[in-house]
Amino acid sequence: MTQPPTAGVLATMQDLLAVPEGRGGAVWRLDPAARQLDANVIRVLPGDSVARHVEPDLDVLLCVLTGSGELTVGDEVQRLEPGCVAWLPHGIGRALAAGPDGLVYVTAHRRRAGLSIRPAAPAAPAAPGGPAAEGGESACLLHRICPGCDRPAEDAGARYCSRCGTELPQADGF
Repeated sequence: MTQPPTAGVLATMQDLLAVPEGRGGAVWRLDPAARQLDANVIRVLPGDSVARHVEPDLDVLLCVLTGSGELTVGDEVQRLEPGCVAWLPHGIGRALAAGPDGLVYVTAHRRRAGLSIRPAAPAAPAAPGGPAAEGGESACLLHRICPGCDRPAEDAGARYCSRCGTELPQADGF
């Protein structure tokens, strides 16, 4: 039987901001497995950005902890500074750009259903006289799953997560 997660203080602001200089991406995330909420602390290094993307399923709440930058929602650019709270509804394009001191923010949203690996469906037999059914194994896409926020990258050639900025694993042999 799974034990319920311990409620209460998980970290202090001092803990969240005590990340080695020069490290960007997801620097903290909510860990208990039996949770309904996802939360991450993201650091965008000075001058770096999180590319424009659309979250199709989840509304996101963003709160700036330290630093400054700009939030682009749709076509509107808004200034970010410590204490700013932004609501990013699903389906709306958004991008972030860090200022000269970088940008550290916390995000919170409903937890996504876990990713699972299932066997491929059996191939349908070829029709008599028709082309042979295509076979083979499906390509491994684990290199497209962000280690910081578990979100799959939409672009096959992406090097960084468009949501949190974490560097994506490199595909073996490519």
